[in-house]
Amino acid sequence: MKIILREDVEKVGEAGTLQTVKSGFARNYLIPKGLAIAATEGELKLYEHNQGVKAKKIERQEKQLQSLADKIAKVHLTFEARAGDGGRLFGSVTSAEIAERLSAEVGEEIDRRKVTLGEPIRSTGDFQVAVHLVGKLQPRLRVTVNGVLDEAEATTEDASDDSGAAAESAGQ
Repeated sequence: MKIILREDVEKVGEAGTLQTVKSGFARNYLIPKGLAIAATEGELKLYEHNQGVKAKKIERQEKQLQSLADKIAKVHLTFEARAGDGGRLFGSVTSAEIAERLSAEVGEEIDRRKVTLGEPIRSTGDFQVAVHLVGKLQPRLRVTVNGVLDEAEATTEDASDDSGAAAESAGQ
């Protein structure tokens, strides 16, 4: 049975989409709960009209945000983070941190949910990060993460190196 979803339904689809589901599921659950409506001829015409309006709106927003996308594509952010051996970070660089720095860099507010990271960055190196603005407009920026040692760790490592050298010279 074809239905049009009024609200997002997990494992079925997002609000405003046309879906095909089993008729019992639609009649006994989705339609009575107000989560969907049956896709009648009139509803399908309204759905197609709404899809056309939505596409025009997205196209207009893409044109407006193109200059921001160009700015974002030119950005290169560098983060300093504590790292251990092998370049593994003790913490991580999250989308919220990237969005905050990016907002300061381009001069416009960038929501952290628009920065798409599969998972937080947990190692040093260069990364390409996409920013989903609207529709198909997804500029990429370059993020570099450099590892640094804490001063306390650096002094303890120097001290252990010195004591190891002293023990070797004493043993000879």
